[in-house]
Amino acid sequence: MITPPPLPTVHTGRADTLEVYVIPFPRDRYELFCERQTDEEPGAAAAGAQSAWWGRLTDRFSVMLRAAEDREANPDQEADAQAHGWWARIQGYLMSWVAERVAEQRLLWRLRGKTEVVASHPDDVSFDVILPIARRMLQKDHDRHRIWLVVDLVLLVGSGVLALIPGPNFLAYYFAFRVVGHWLSMRGARQGLHRVRWTGRACPILTRLRGASDLPAGGRAALIQEAASQLGVERLPRFVERMRHRR
Repeated sequence: MITPPPLPTVHTGRADTLEVYVIPFPRDRYELFCERQTDEEPGAAAAGAQSAWWGRLTDRFSVMLRAAEDREANPDQEADAQAHGWWARIQGYLMSWVAERVAEQRLLWRLRGKTEVVASHPDDVSFDVILPIARRMLQKDHDRHRIWLVVDLVLLVGSGVLALIPGPNFLAYYFAFRVVGHWLSMRGARQGLHRVRWTGRACPILTRLRGASDLPAGGRAALIQEAASQLGVERLPRFVERMRHRR
């Protein structure tokens, strides 16, 4: 079998363009993936000229987000937390949970403010097929986050009663994170649906991932890691393993 040469990652040099990878899974299922960029602050643009209350929420969100991204990039922090007592373990568990949410919503958060999306997709399917799938996924995400935004906002207000109890109000922090996250996800989904111009790019490297789930664990990991190296997206293996068990 002839292995196709590695394809370079698309770099447009434009801050308003987002690179997205359409990852194939069994039963004609696809997931959208994008890599983290360290020069972006997912919560920063949300504050703007908003109220002081919303500004405080987004500030806390940005702090937690940076810590979670650092933890995702450095898994050894988990072992460090285990070695420093129960409080460090609680904080470590919280950051692990936040890191999972960051990974799940990274695409939607990064779509905000973008006007162009370059979608690399398997070359055995046309972009005319992929684009409606991507739009359906964004619409579903928008509707889901809109519902949970209302639910978590009500619970955040209700958790204020715990402010009477001395000590940190972890429940309020939890719901505050979710409220900001759902809001940013809604904005990103809306941007991707109505304000972004999508273009496609056929990518044979992604086509080879279509059968990855049928391989033994070792072979699957090697294939995904090879694709990640060729595409220059180091978080792809974690993303594929996380999404492999969905739906």
